[in-house]
Amino acid sequence: MYLQLEPKEVVDAYSTPIVQQTSFWSKVKEHLGMDSRAFEFSVYNSDIYSNVGGYAHTMADFIMFFQYLNKEDYIAYFPYGPEIEPSKENHGRFLEELSESLRSYLPKHCVALRYDLNWESHWCKEEDFDEEGNWVGLPDKEFQEFKLNYGTAEWNLRKANTNILPANTIVVDLTPDEEMILARMKPKTRYNIKLAQRKGVEVRSEGIEALDVWYKLYTETALRNGLHLNDMSYFHSVLASKMECPDRKVQVKLLIAYFDDIPLAAMFLVLSAHRATYLYGASSSQMRNLMPTYVLQWRAMQLAKMNRCSEYDMFGIAPYADTSHPMYGLYKFKHGFGGEIYHQLGCWDYPFEEDKYQCFTAREMSMQGYYG
Repeated sequence: MYLQLEPKEVVDAYSTPIVQQTSFWSKVKEHLGMDSRAFEFSVYNSDIYSNVGGYAHTMADFIMFFQYLNKEDYIAYFPYGPEIEPSKENHGRFLEELSESLRSYLPKHCVALRYDLNWESHWCKEEDFDEEGNWVGLPDKEFQEFKLNYGTAEWNLRKANTNILPANTIVVDLTPDEEMILARMKPKTRYNIKLAQRKGVEVRSEGIEALDVWYKLYTETALRNGLHLNDMSYFHSVLASKMECPDRKVQVKLLIAYFDDIPLAAMFLVLSAHRATYLYGASSSQMRNLMPTYVLQWRAMQLAKMNRCSEYDMFGIAPYADTSHPMYGLYKFKHGFGGEIYHQLGCWDYPFEEDKYQCFTAREMSMQGYYG
């Protein structure tokens, strides 16, 4: 495989619908003390796509982030990158070639590369669904690794023990008119949106001055559900970074649903290129009967459509309708909005230092999952 690689400035990264691959996201992580690097690459289409000949090539880029394990060792992390997706039979070969090409460009003590791939899972064929259309899930880790490494020289790709960013999501098509988008929703979801509107729940777009309101709702939600609690600086960095980011195709909105000036639910909505992403959400335990989270999502979709977004990523669900799964509630709620479920490959590692990598993976089993 012929692949050319060269560094570039993060601020020069191409606009993309993938929030985590934008210069904006790099600025967010910079505020939190995380370094990033950007690279541009060129590869022949015939090397990555099936049934393609000739000498045409694809040029693309990616941003990686350095997650330090101690004072010198680090993991180079690719959140939902690289964006371009080869044909499935070339996934492993492409990742191997890219990984080996990166070796000489990275600072010393890189333990491994971690690709958090939003490429479609290899296990989404007809036989991977039951008679009712439910996904049956992934095969054993060993079989996944065999499939992705097939055709590589080193067989060095490892399925990570955990996914960092969600590997399963729902995407709502925003191209139809509002009536059709509503018609595609579950009847109960439509009813709850209208109920909230009828009861007088109002959604407002707020600025950085409303972070205290957001954080109170967020803290309540995290404690109620036993989730990891980020501190205020994390969310401040999201809003502050947008003010510093030159990419005009990225917008960040803090939406809060109120009833009689009482905040009941809130969310961070990020618009990037043609995609809107529901990035973070929170809600109060009070007055849940007013269904504020439903009208909040609907208003987010309306704003996304007004800003010429063609899709709305609901960002993270249980992989299938399993009532015992901790994210089943999110699955049921988000599935009601009428989108398509997408199953992605998730996190894959390419170790450079085997002994240190084994220590890292052993320790990771007891670490918090999401740091995307």
